[in-house]
Amino acid sequence: MIRVMIADDHAIVRRGLKQILGETDDISVAGEAESGIEAIMIARQQVFDVILLDISLPDRNGIEVLKQIKKDQSNLTVLILSMYNESEFAIRAIRAGAAGYLNKQSAPMQLVTAIRQVAAGRKYITPTLAQELANAITLDTEQPLHTSLSDREYQTLCLIAIGKSLAEISTSLCLSPKTISVYRARLMEKLKLTNNSELVRYAIKHNLVD
Repeated sequence: MIRVMIADDHAIVRRGLKQILGETDDISVAGEAESGIEAIMIARQQVFDVILLDISLPDRNGIEVLKQIKKDQSNLTVLILSMYNESEFAIRAIRAGAAGYLNKQSAPMQLVTAIRQVAAGRKYITPTLAQELANAITLDTEQPLHTSLSDREYQTLCLIAIGKSLAEISTSLCLSPKTISVYRARLMEKLKLTNNSELVRYAIKHNLVD
């Protein structure tokens, strides 16, 4: 039996996932968490084969939670389940130690297949993610400037690019407006940009937003 923990802050999402996995004979939901800190603590206290981890948690970014879980238990398998498409966070998640990245709009059987695959010790790579990885592995030594951004800076970039204000980003990431302003200043400097219009054009040019 594959023991799974679901880490997602939306109760209705957790209930839906439990219903999907409850229809299988070899997967059981053995734990739930509604925040990043709770996911980390439960993972330390109980034994799981796979953690289904949402990338957008109310207290900590999913990538940060992933890194901490892998630091605590390097052999623990984590499958990222996110509302964001692969082009935004998938490669960062894989590099941080995720065994796979799945969009929440995926079909239920795709989720079941992904869990079984990563539980067996393999990576779960969708065709879209495979293309993103192929694009990232290039002989060209000059990488896009945004690859130098931290996870928080990258997140701030994507949110500004889709029209979110600093106040909205602050609320979304559970950080102070001052901290978000610092991230914005840093990413603007790294990308050699001067205003939000240039930032949006950069994001569109590099396919960082839909």
